[in-house]
Amino acid sequence: MKSAFPDHIRYSLNRILSLLPVLLFFPLLVHAQEKKNLAAPVLTRIEFLFDASQSMYGRWQSGTKIEVARELMTRLLDSMRYISNVELALRVYGHQKQFPPQDCDDSKLEVPFSKGNISRIQQVLKTIVPKGTTPIAASLELCANDFPSGPGRNIIILITDGIEECNGDLCAVSAALQKKGVFLKPFIIGVGLDPSLKKSFDCAGRYFDASNEITFRQALNVVIAQALNATTFQVNLLDQYGNPTETNVNMTFYDHTSGEMKYNFIHTLNAKGNPDTLVLDPLPVYDIVVHTIPPVRKDSVVLTPGKHTTTGIECPQGYLLIKFDGNAEYLKPAVIIRRAGTMKTLNIQELNYSRKYLTGKYDLEILTLPRIYLEDVEIGQSKTTTLQIPRPGMVTWVSNNQGYGSIYTEEKSGLMWICNLDENLTKETIVLQPGKYKVVYRPKNSRESIYTIEKDFSVVSGESSIVILN
Repeated sequence: MKSAFPDHIRYSLNRILSLLPVLLFFPLLVHAQEKKNLAAPVLTRIEFLFDASQSMYGRWQSGTKIEVARELMTRLLDSMRYISNVELALRVYGHQKQFPPQDCDDSKLEVPFSKGNISRIQQVLKTIVPKGTTPIAASLELCANDFPSGPGRNIIILITDGIEECNGDLCAVSAALQKKGVFLKPFIIGVGLDPSLKKSFDCAGRYFDASNEITFRQALNVVIAQALNATTFQVNLLDQYGNPTETNVNMTFYDHTSGEMKYNFIHTLNAKGNPDTLVLDPLPVYDIVVHTIPPVRKDSVVLTPGKHTTTGIECPQGYLLIKFDGNAEYLKPAVIIRRAGTMKTLNIQELNYSRKYLTGKYDLEILTLPRIYLEDVEIGQSKTTTLQIPRPGMVTWVSNNQGYGSIYTEEKSGLMWICNLDENLTKETIVLQPGKYKVVYRPKNSRESIYTIEKDFSVVSGESSIVILN
C-alpha cells in the first residue's frame, strides 16, 4: 500500500526514526557497562492497546488516523528489533463488530507476548479495519490476563482517538490493576483528541497529547524511551543544618501504588563527599524509607525520566554511648531505647557500644537489677551523648536448704520487687546495682510461714558480699 505521507515528510521521518535504535540502545549499553544498582537487565513487557474503532477512519493531516498511526507504529517497531530483554504484545479493540449496533465486548489480544514477534504485530496492524465502538476500560481490564506471570516490568501503551463509550470507569480499572501490581501506570497517547478530553485520561495514566503527526511520533518515541531506559537519582540525607552529610544507612524504595518493594541501597558518599548516584526505573512513584532509628519516610517521590533527579530527606543523627563507671566488661545488660514519652521500643542497645539515632529526646530502660530509668536523654547532631551508670556489685546468698525467696528495695510506697531467687539452688550469685536491699526467704522443708527469714544487706560498687540465709 502506498504511504499516506508526502515524499518530503516521509524522508524526514526516515532520517529521524533511523536514529531511534541507537538512541534507545545506547543508554542500555552504558548501564550494562556501569553495572550500577541494576545488576542485570530487567525484562520489560510492553502491551500496545490499540484503538481501531470507527472514528479512526477520520481524516488527520496527511491521511486517516488509522493510516498515520499504522505507519508510525510500524516504523517504531522496526527501531525496536535489536533491543534485548523486551517482550511485546498487541491488543486491539473496536475492529471486530460493525457499529451500529454497539458491541462493548469488541476487544481481542491479537498478538500475545513473546520475543521476536515484531513482524507479526506489524502484519496485524496492516490488516486492521476500524469498525466498532470504544470499550477502553473493559479492554484495559482484559490486559491484566495478557501479561505472563514471573518477574518483569509490565507496561501498557494505550493509543486512542476517543474516550470511553461503554460506560466503563477507566480510572478505577487502572488504579485497581496498578494497586495489584499488574502493570505500572499506563502511557496514554491521544490521537487528535480535543484538548478538553485530556482530563478524562489524567487519572488513568501518563497522558500525551498528539495533536498532529509530528507530536504523535514524538510521543511514541518519548514513551518507548521512558519505558526502556533507567534514569539517575540522588538522595540527600540531610543533617539539622540542611547539609547532605548523613550516610551509611539502608534506604528501601517501594512502589507507591502497589506497595511492592523495588530496591534496597546502603546510602554512600562518594570520594568527593557527595551522595552517590543511583540508577532507577523512572516509571514508578516511590515511597522511600530510610532505616535510621527511628526510620524516616518520604512518600510520592517522582523521578523525571531522562534527567537527574535529586530529593532531600531530613535525617539528622547523633550517637548514644552507655557504659559502667570503671571496668565491668563481664557485664552486658541491654538498654531499651524509646522515643521520649512513648512506650514503643525502638532499639535494644548493649552497654559499651555506640549507636546512632535521630536527634531528639529518648527514654532509656537499662536492664540492670534493679532497672535504671533515664528520661529525656538528648541526642545532638553529630555528637556522642555518653551516659555512665554505677558499676554494680555482687552478692552471693547461701543456705543449707533449697527454698523460696525474693530480693526487694524498700521505697516510701513499700517494698519494690527486684528478682526471685532460684528455688532449686542453695547457693546463687546475683549482680546488683549499689544500694540497700532486703531478702525474704523460706526453706522448702519448712511448712510454716513463721520460718520466713528477712535480712537487710548492702551492695557496694565493684565489691562482693555474702548473705547467709539460715
